[in-house]
Amino acid sequence: MSKDNKNLLPSVDTLINMYHTMVLIRRFEERVNELYLQGRIPSTLHLYIGQEAIATGVCANLQTTDYILSTHRPHGHAIAKGVGINSIMAELFGKATGCCKGKGGSMHVGDFSVGMFPAIAIVGGNVPIAAGAALAQKMQAKEGVTVCFFGDGAANEGAWHEALNAASIYNLPVVFICENNLYAASTPFSLAFRVENVADRACAYGMPGVIVDGNDVLEVYKTARQALERARVGKGPTLIEYKTYRQCGHSRSDPRGYRSKEEEEQWKKKDPIPRFRQFLLQNQKTEEKKLKSIEADVEKAINEAIAFAEKSPEPDPKEVYSDVFKE
Repeated sequence: MSKDNKNLLPSVDTLINMYHTMVLIRRFEERVNELYLQGRIPSTLHLYIGQEAIATGVCANLQTTDYILSTHRPHGHAIAKGVGINSIMAELFGKATGCCKGKGGSMHVGDFSVGMFPAIAIVGGNVPIAAGAALAQKMQAKEGVTVCFFGDGAANEGAWHEALNAASIYNLPVVFICENNLYAASTPFSLAFRVENVADRACAYGMPGVIVDGNDVLEVYKTARQALERARVGKGPTLIEYKTYRQCGHSRSDPRGYRSKEEEEQWKKKDPIPRFRQFLLQNQKTEEKKLKSIEADVEKAINEAIAFAEKSPEPDPKEVYSDVFKE
């Protein structure tokens, strides 16, 4: 892949839209965390706070005809791919108007109409399915590429290796995105891998392996664009590893005792949103009032989504057995 990717910088409109997406993901996650603590959202949550640049930068390059597959931490991917926040919020509330009719909850959001498979909570379980989706795209000569998001822990699952091997053998239009937030739940990366980077394994499968600062949305955008263009012209899969950090626990039940406060503070200084905001103000001459307007619009949209979810009907118990099989 070319190192000269300066010409891949997105348009000003795209940059502004990316800022909106990142802020929307962050505030969505912060608000649903509050709702959970108030007992208004059932089950647990796996929040995406701190990783917003990855979903945003990757999905800014995608079309509706492109597929994404997500994990147990899917809200950010869903928002970035275009799933409406009203339907995501309703899904978290377990309502019939949810994107999966209230049957999936937090860990299974998705919407086929915008190209997002319902998220898969099993670690690494989405990776072979992504290879299968890309194989279907290729065999049916469909336009589109498949993107598979997963964490570093998934890269030690057997299915992960099988899927990358199959994708390479069949030269599939798929991009594998590792969001390496340094911990598989509470297990540090250094205790689970004898290689320095997940992307170091790419050479074993005959595909490019790229290592990127996952808190820099511009680098995420540019490297994803190169990999996607490569897949679109029939040159096969790429493994991209975005180094990042979740600013919250693995789930709502995680007290984060396995990492130090000093480490957390150091990573907060690399927060992708203030970093991108500063770029827009300094390098794109974006006005402060423009960004504040975006932030206000986000708050309004989230308030409306919460109101929509609260007013939505509960699922009809008769629907419990529908959508089990394709009819």
